[in-house]
This record gives sequence, structure tokens and C-alpha cells, in this order.
Amino acid sequence: MSTVLVTGGNGYIGSHTVIELDKSGYDVVIADNLANSKMEVQNRLEKICGKRFRFYNVDCCDIDAMRKVFNENKIDSVIHFAGLKAVGESVRIPLDYYQNNIDSMITVARLMAEYNVRNLVFSSSATVYGMSEDVPFTEESPLGVCTNPYGWTKWMLEQILRDYAKANPDVRVCLLRYFNPVGAHESGLIGEDPRGIPNNLFPYISKVAGGTLECLTVFGDDYPTRDGTCIRDYIHVCDLAQGHVKAIDYLCRTDESVSVFNLGTGDGTTVKEAIAAFEKACGHEIKHVFGPRRAGDIAVSFAKTDKAEKILGFKAKYDINDMCSSCWKWQTMNPKGLED
Repeated sequence: MSTVLVTGGNGYIGSHTVIELDKSGYDVVIADNLANSKMEVQNRLEKICGKRFRFYNVDCCDIDAMRKVFNENKIDSVIHFAGLKAVGESVRIPLDYYQNNIDSMITVARLMAEYNVRNLVFSSSATVYGMSEDVPFTEESPLGVCTNPYGWTKWMLEQILRDYAKANPDVRVCLLRYFNPVGAHESGLIGEDPRGIPNNLFPYISKVAGGTLECLTVFGDDYPTRDGTCIRDYIHVCDLAQGHVKAIDYLCRTDESVSVFNLGTGDGTTVKEAIAAFEKACGHEIKHVFGPRRAGDIAVSFAKTDKAEKILGFKAKYDINDMCSSCWKWQTMNPKGLED
């Protein structure tokens, strides 16, 4: 059985990916320092999968602690999610983002080389396309000027991993550029559980719908779109997780040194449409107001997904209504999130 190390595996996307890897027959080891996640996720994963996964409470920047993970397990592949991820926070504390996100990936890559681990899937982002509005974005679209330190860490790490693969001909790297992950597992046991006030649209809508937050502010209603609000490519987190399984499968059979894939639906939803879909899911109005545009937001962003479908055999199957209904189930079952 092939073993996959999932760094940041207790997080939102990581935990859903653990489930899909397990369903596909992979053995999973999880490393997470719980900076943006909770230990309760392990209990929820056990309920869903019927097993307890090997878990290490370690910081991926700590090479000695991470070496223990590689020593105690025969790792075949790594999916690297670990890292700080809040755009606004990255603007306030940029040095923390550069140090943590870059150092954690370099530490993992050093240990992969030391232990002859060949396959790496890296959690990248559509933020690497910067402020370009030449949509849909393809994998060959120019990488733009990123608008925040978080985006720059993804851009820099993509280049670092290209150089790493070039210097190590046996290594296979897959860069997955996510668009906007939303939704939750069908069980309602795991979902997006941000600490404090949510930074992303759907967790915020969920908390307004559940009464935890009073009102949603929509940043701008005068964009050149069909209803004046920004358009984004939202992808169900379970689809996204399945994309990672497809990427691991692909790395096991390809000779390509570095491959890049967009993971999205190939379609866009406006903020107003997202609110309307959530109102349908929860059965009542979502209180919202319109505010000024937010600096750094572009009008339209969505993926061209032909390459992932052709090469990985990946195609998103859930639509915006599925995403909203699963968000609402998660919110109603876990109104205060998970226990610490």
C-alpha cells in the first residue's frame, strides 16, 4: 500500500483530502501543528473513515521533528498543505508568511531528498495569476503581479519547486492552483472552521445564516459583471480533495518533472448569486449590505479546466447549490465550530 504524508492534514482542505485518499486505498500519515486547525478533526475523521490515522503534532519548519515522521514511516508521496493562508493577515505580518510558508516547504523538500521520496503535490493558488482579468485562466496564463504576501509565497514556492525538480531528475512535482474551495463533507462532521471572524465569503455567509454574525458586507456592486458583484470560480472541497487523489495517481505514472493544473469548475458565480443560493439552502434571507470595493479584488476570476480533465481525468461534479447545502449542514451541526 502506497503511503502519503499530508502536511496540514487537519486543516479544511487537508482533512477532506485525507478522506478521499483513504477511500482510494492509500495509507495516510498526517503532520499538523494545529495553528489553524483543531485536534477534534482526528476524532471526526475516525468517525467518517472508521480508523485512526497516524498523526504527528509537528511544525513543518522544524526539520528534526519532521525527520521523526520520515524515520517512522515509509513515505512514498507528499501532499503539502501546511502554511499560513489568510490574505489580509499576510499584509499585516508579511515576514511571518514568508518565513513560515517558504521554510516549511523547503524543510519538507530537504527531507524528501534525504529519504528518497519522489512525488510531491503542492497546494498552490489562483492568486499566482495576479491582477490579470484575461479570463478564463489557463495553466499557461502569465503569472501576474501578486497583490499580497500570501500570493507571493505561492508564486515563489512554485519557482523553488521547479528549480528543485530540475536539480533532482527523479522528483515529480505537481502544482495545483486552486480557485475558491467551499462546502463541507456530506456527513456534516468536518467543514471550514476558521478561527475568529472569517476571511472568506462562504464561512461568513454561513455564520450570518446561523445567527452568529449579524450581517454580511458585500465589497462592491459596481463591477462590470452581470449583476455588479465579483465573479469567482467556487469549487466544492470534496471535488478539490478528489483532484489531489488524481494528482497522486498521475505522479505515480508520469515522467514529467513538473506539471501544473487548475482545479476549479470552469464557471463563475457572482456574490449575489452565491447569497441567493445560500438563502435557498437555509430557507431564509441572508442579511447583507453593500460597501465600497475592496483593494486588490478583480472583477472576474475563473478557471479553464480542460487540462485537468484531459490529463488527470478530473472534473468537478458538485454545483453551487450542493456547496451551499453542505455548508449549511455543517453550520447547523456545528454552530460554534469544533472544540479545541
